[in-house]
Amino acid sequence: MVTLCWGSPTLPSSHPRRSGWAIYCNEESLVTTDKHGAPRLAGGIAAAEPSPGSHLPVGPVELPEPPEEPQIPVSRGYIFWLMLASFGASIAMMVPLSYGIAVRITELAPGQEQMLGFITGTAQGIYLIVSPLIGIWSDRTRSRFGRRAPFIFVGTAIGLAGLVVMGLAPNLLLVGAGWILGMAGWSISGAAIQNLMADKLPEGQRGRVSALTGLMTQIAPVLGIGVAYAVSSNTFLVFVVPGVIGAVLLALFPLIKPEGSSQNIRVDTRVTFRSVVASYGFSVRKYPDFAWNWLGRFVFFMGLYFNTTFGTFFYAQRLDLPVREVAGVVATIGMLGVLAAAAGALLGGFLSDKLKRRRLFVLVAAILFVGGALAEAFAWSLPQLIIGAVLMQTAIAVFATVDQAIIFAILPNRTETARYMAVVAFAQKIPSAVAPLLASVIITIGITGADKNYTFLYLSGAALALIGGLVISLKVKSVR
Repeated sequence: MVTLCWGSPTLPSSHPRRSGWAIYCNEESLVTTDKHGAPRLAGGIAAAEPSPGSHLPVGPVELPEPPEEPQIPVSRGYIFWLMLASFGASIAMMVPLSYGIAVRITELAPGQEQMLGFITGTAQGIYLIVSPLIGIWSDRTRSRFGRRAPFIFVGTAIGLAGLVVMGLAPNLLLVGAGWILGMAGWSISGAAIQNLMADKLPEGQRGRVSALTGLMTQIAPVLGIGVAYAVSSNTFLVFVVPGVIGAVLLALFPLIKPEGSSQNIRVDTRVTFRSVVASYGFSVRKYPDFAWNWLGRFVFFMGLYFNTTFGTFFYAQRLDLPVREVAGVVATIGMLGVLAAAAGALLGGFLSDKLKRRRLFVLVAAILFVGGALAEAFAWSLPQLIIGAVLMQTAIAVFATVDQAIIFAILPNRTETARYMAVVAFAQKIPSAVAPLLASVIITIGITGADKNYTFLYLSGAALALIGGLVISLKVKSVR
């Protein structure tokens, strides 16, 4: 006797979610003899077919399928560790960027402030080029630790090594090399966290969790600068202490909340040179919502960077203060801006989840930004500047939180989450490089004296932000 088995689909072939096969088995004698005594297969061809009532199901055997839209809410504990990991990535990245590099330039090349732009711009440009490749690698990673967790660990190790190089570097060339490593490493870890959010969060949690993680990225630089100031007598510690804090928080997240194995996720296509080149873009016709959101995000961030790049010089002009004396004003406005951003992120994220509406909040954010930009464009007093800055920071936080939830909902292919999230990053990274160059030209338009035309710059930024918000709110159709 032998057990013969056959399969049939668990769902009709026309069903859109058909994904498995039920295996049925029947015990039959494999070989019998005919009337002449010659051996033959039992039942002929019919032996391979089930006879009514004779088969016993042994359960469905699921074939590996691509990840689908997440449906199960993540736990509060998962959100807590996700927030801490976001805090860790932000503190490790932002303290060197906003404080540490400037300290090293002052030590190694006094009076060469322009080197800050070269160092940060070079690192950003290199990471911008390689980020889609890292995304493809992450999407195709098959391990018992998952697709994203390995990149949290690898990125953290690279980032921490970069900060060590920066803290010990004897010249700016090595500082720059260290920051290429540092920025790449912490960006890889941060991107892995974003990809996990896209993989794990169901629609009903995306707004609030984006708000909470966004809040962590707002708080981390402020606390990080305080930590750096406490150890400022030792430049090496200025880099390493925030880095170690970030590394510990990042490493604990996948250890305490494992991602799960990715070994059974199907890989659809081979990686070829053509597919790598194609990974830097996407089909606009095939994914119109993703395309419109990308365009709206790009235009909004162009306006944002118009109105934030020259903040120190703008405040100095409007308050009639030397640039060196503006630091206190910038710090005060920055602290108030963080509070406003925290409130905006939480309010926008939680309300958009509760009301199940996203595009409305994007439009509200754009209008708020316009109000803040108009207030600053015509401001010649500190209270008016503060009002404008608070409105703009609130708008930026609402936009970033809610638009991230929209992105998670309209990703073209969930098997390539990391690749598409890298493409989304272009909509922010490119404006961060291009907008300052354009802004430096705009502020010279129509000037008659030494003062720059910041009014025109801020009005231009307001117009771009409004256009970006309108594009998303009017053209992205698959999200309410």
